[in-house]
Amino acid sequence: MTKRMPVRPAPGPLEEYARRFEDLFGRARAQREGFRRYVEGLLLPAERNKTLTALANTEPAAGAQRKEAQSLQWFLSESGWDPRELNERRLELLLEDPASAPDDGGVLLIDEHGDRKWGKKTAHLGRQWLGNIGKTENGVVSVTSLWADEGTYYPLEVEPYTPAHHFGGAKDDPGFRTKLEIARQLVERSVQMGVPFRAVVADSFYGEDRGFRRSLEKSGVGYVLSLKKSHSWWHLEGTIGALWQAAEAAGWQGAEEPGDWTKVVRSFRDGHREEWWALEVEAGPYAKERARRALVLTPDPKTLPDLATWYLTSNLPAPGSEREIESGLAPASVGEVVRLYGLRMWVEQSYKQVKHALGWSQYQVRGDSAIRRHWQLVCCAFSLCWWAYGRLPAPLDEPAETEEDLPVESEERGGKEAPSVVAGGFEGGEGVAGAVDNALALLEGVHRYAPAAGAKSVA
Repeated sequence: MTKRMPVRPAPGPLEEYARRFEDLFGRARAQREGFRRYVEGLLLPAERNKTLTALANTEPAAGAQRKEAQSLQWFLSESGWDPRELNERRLELLLEDPASAPDDGGVLLIDEHGDRKWGKKTAHLGRQWLGNIGKTENGVVSVTSLWADEGTYYPLEVEPYTPAHHFGGAKDDPGFRTKLEIARQLVERSVQMGVPFRAVVADSFYGEDRGFRRSLEKSGVGYVLSLKKSHSWWHLEGTIGALWQAAEAAGWQGAEEPGDWTKVVRSFRDGHREEWWALEVEAGPYAKERARRALVLTPDPKTLPDLATWYLTSNLPAPGSEREIESGLAPASVGEVVRLYGLRMWVEQSYKQVKHALGWSQYQVRGDSAIRRHWQLVCCAFSLCWWAYGRLPAPLDEPAETEEDLPVESEERGGKEAPSVVAGGFEGGEGVAGAVDNALALLEGVHRYAPAAGAKSVA
């Protein structure tokens, strides 16, 4: 039997994490080495974008021809490993770890992300709406699913959206999938994997689509989805036909005379509390006793500020209603609905740690396989943060040593890398231990910018 050749180890917990994936690369030493160097490079703080030359720590122009950058290029584009297998292993590690294992109190967040890209030859490229820059541009869009609760979040899966012009039959081609179809498949796969969650949460792009809502209902999955302020329905003249009309007709006269509004107290992680107001809409197709509920949530029922007011729909039954008995879903009070949708803040704020700090969009490859591999490696780099957090060798205020006592020759990284602190705090040390320090700093940011703890009480 051929002996497996050793590779240059990664610093501290990153090496132990990398060993969990080694069997996916077989005896291919270059692939095992590439995995370590790529994830290590993603985690290192850098002023440059996370391009292949930056990950290899070489000069961006002529340095692209150096063996360090060429080996990472080969690992990403030409080697034979399967990104789906890598993602399955990553999720296995997260789901089996008590520190990150999901429970039925969290949510499954569905969202899309667009990255501006130039040229014409990149896979999935097209002129389309890019939400992160707020306009239509040439770019690549991905649809993602992630699990989250008040203290933890991580991506589950990602699928690229391929515009119709890439297919011979355009939108009628059997291979073409809309973003909504991709989202439905991501939810189905999460259910098949046995990932527990309280509800699917998504913005109005998904909430306004009847087909998406019906697919969730058919699957027996709960949801809390956003609706547009202008969301309306067929109605008789002189009756309420839109959510904003229901909000204006709720009889708000002030905090002392709130009409149909109910006070909701939200507690945030920094300790402050806010009083919001909730309206359970009883009009049109929505009511506590119907298959779908609609709620309006706002800090100011008088002005209904656009940026702060939520218009939501949910199939979770109201406590005490007849649907609580008929439905197979656990009931959700108004406060619970507020909590669940509040978790969507992970998409709006903290998910930027995956999208920006770890270089999600900074790939310089064109092929479908290479792009998918880059995304999965970014997900591995972020998941390491949670995996390592529960395995810190010492408290953050005490130094800890690496498992490897011998220095390693590393010309491209400045000579010998001496043993160094890998989890002794958030200050960078010598050598490449900064990769782990940066992982902990990213995780610190996750906790700092975590969403509101939810509505603790409804007055």
